[in-house]
Amino acid sequence: MRLPVKIALLLMLFFSADLCYSYVQKELRPQTVLKERDVPAALHPLVKQNAEILQTAAAKKGITVVITEGFRSIEEQNELYRQGRSKKGNIVTYAKGGESYHNYGLAIDFALQKKDGSLLWDMTCDGNHNGTPDWLEVVTIAKKLGFQWGGDWRGFKDYPHLQMIPS
Repeated sequence: MRLPVKIALLLMLFFSADLCYSYVQKELRPQTVLKERDVPAALHPLVKQNAEILQTAAAKKGITVVITEGFRSIEEQNELYRQGRSKKGNIVTYAKGGESYHNYGLAIDFALQKKDGSLLWDMTCDGNHNGTPDWLEVVTIAKKLGFQWGGDWRGFKDYPHLQMIPS
């Protein structure tokens, strides 16, 4: 084999190894961090505080945010996981009990509330008529507060989901 071909093969091998390492660090490391934590019985205080700040900041823009889910027990998570599998309904999660940030008090789900009190999960609605969908305005505020958005995930998109790992 000629030298340039060997070099090209070595570079491809190193590039592949780097991609694998990056994937493990980004995708699998959070699960390890979760399993190292104690299982609480409520939202982490910082997550709760930032959820309240999110609601207040959104309200100043004319958007009412409702937190539809926060802390979720292992049993509740397993029940949700069964949905669309051994239970009737659509699949709503790929996380079993112990694998969700909700189980550690580190995640919230949200919806928008219309003037009539009904909840809305419409990412295109511009209820405050400023030219930007309200959902994306809420996500922008959440990210500034340190939340990660489930809508940014490469695989299963979980648009109502916000999570964080406080230091």
